[in-house]
Amino acid sequence: MTRLTLAGATLNQIPLDWNNNLTNIREAIREARRQGASILCLPELCITGYGCEDAFLSDWVSAKAWEKLKTLVPECDQIVACIGLPVRILGRTYNGVCVIKDKEILGITLKQNLANEGVHYEPRWFFAWTPEKVIDLTIGHDIVQAGDLVYESNGIRFGFEICEDAWSKNRPGYRLKKRGVDLIMNPSASHFALGKSTSREKEVVIDGSSSFDCLYLFVNHLGNEAGRMIYDGDIVFGQQGELLAVNTRLSFRPWNLLTLTVDTAGKEYSERKPMTDSRERNEEFARAASLALFDYLRKSRAQGFVLSLSGGADSSACAVLVAEMVRRASGELGWPAFWRQLGHKPEQCPTNLKDAVALLLTCAYQSTRNSTADTLEAAQLLAQSIGAVFHQWSVDEETSSYTSKLEKVLGRTLTWEADDIALQNIQARSRAPIIWMLANLKRSLLLTTSNRSEGDVGYATMDGDTSGSLAPLAGIDKPFILQWLSWAETQLGYTGLKTVNRLTPTAELRPADRAQSDEKDLMPYPVLVAIERQAIFQRRPPAEVFDRLKGQYDPDQLKGWIRTFFRLWSTNQWKRERLAPSFHFDDFNVDPRSWCRFPILSGGFREELDSL
Repeated sequence: MTRLTLAGATLNQIPLDWNNNLTNIREAIREARRQGASILCLPELCITGYGCEDAFLSDWVSAKAWEKLKTLVPECDQIVACIGLPVRILGRTYNGVCVIKDKEILGITLKQNLANEGVHYEPRWFFAWTPEKVIDLTIGHDIVQAGDLVYESNGIRFGFEICEDAWSKNRPGYRLKKRGVDLIMNPSASHFALGKSTSREKEVVIDGSSSFDCLYLFVNHLGNEAGRMIYDGDIVFGQQGELLAVNTRLSFRPWNLLTLTVDTAGKEYSERKPMTDSRERNEEFARAASLALFDYLRKSRAQGFVLSLSGGADSSACAVLVAEMVRRASGELGWPAFWRQLGHKPEQCPTNLKDAVALLLTCAYQSTRNSTADTLEAAQLLAQSIGAVFHQWSVDEETSSYTSKLEKVLGRTLTWEADDIALQNIQARSRAPIIWMLANLKRSLLLTTSNRSEGDVGYATMDGDTSGSLAPLAGIDKPFILQWLSWAETQLGYTGLKTVNRLTPTAELRPADRAQSDEKDLMPYPVLVAIERQAIFQRRPPAEVFDRLKGQYDPDQLKGWIRTFFRLWSTNQWKRERLAPSFHFDDFNVDPRSWCRFPILSGGFREELDSL
């Protein structure tokens, strides 16, 4: 039997933050060595961070990454460490993993397949390496082998699939199998999406280890690295089609290590560890959103969050997610480490949840004459229940001032019959300056509450309810948010949501006698999501969307909803271009800076809609 201890380490890195990144790498190497690991795999591009974007096109970034890598070589004593970094060759950047053994660089494996769909644009920055090609590479004063390499150590042969390599039909694993490898490692930056970890384990690790008859180790990045993408910190061991161990994902720690003693001769002799990580969709969302908020707050060096809390579902979800972030992060890290990571003074460290939320979240209910007592009660009850600072004021004076000025200019009275949209929007926009001022004074991030369903159809006021520096919900649909709030009330104990969860979603911008509701203004939210799935995720034209959905709804009504969706989608791209940065939660989103690009000016699907 050939037994050895393998280790995978997930790291919470920051693009171009050399000190943070190397500190995490060093600590992971030292802990792996302490636990007796012979081989350690670290994530893709972990020296620089994965999300450096156009900085990867610079010569200096790859050069400095090599300098930093060389400072890690002395750490790799009596261990094999596999460390990701960009490599510049003849004016082209490649994505590589450097193998260091006993203080000696053995070589650099270069990525052969580049991700170019969804949120990934790797061909903009990197070139794909040619399979089976190996070169002698000169970097400064160093000469190393680079390319499609196989390594030998501790009595085994091993090679790499780097992230997208494993999702490609042309997987390097097929050639590695022919070359007799016992172990394939996969250093990745595989973005989080709800439910994705299960398919990743199946397609990459289980199928890979079975097809290639080998041990397989997958290691992912951790946390909200660069602002939008979340990485779940997956570390997965598999052998010959069986999962051996999976770590607990979505940790708040700077790094996590998982070791496993395995036998290359057969899985029946390899160690197995219990797998208890939750995959329930609501719980997964709560964990991912909490981690994303925690990292965004500490990496932006802001002092906290400010939120215009309307009593509606979206702003309430934002408030609860901040409270969950505090609960989960402090629970895992402990109060001193939690407070220290956020950059606050130790003498101000809270010792309970409500005190911490009060220091980090300030909410304001900004009423107009169209606001109701129900939403005020909902906002106030929720803020008090989680411990957030709560203020309330009216913006009627500001709204009336703007309205009266324009009535004088136009020489007429503005009416709901003639000026509906303008009268709604000015109320929302009147709220923005003062809540921004509060955020500035508190040196805090202003949260905007837009969700993906509203982003689809532009059901939001630019410079009004979209004002903010971060949009935590813009990557998730409204029906999910509504059911998640009910789940959070019963399963997470947020009893302060009881009033929120019985209210009908409404903007509260029209007079009460007009009985405004979001779904009356648009369409039923489940219909909107069904159309969105076909039109945006599946990229189908109006007639095909109708064919896919026609058995579920009245045909004439469905055609009307489809026309509304496509018309509003095409005319509101400019709004989506201006939304605050958001998190990627689902298998798709409508952020033009990550998943879905669409022209600001277009034909508006006129011919396609006529075909209905």
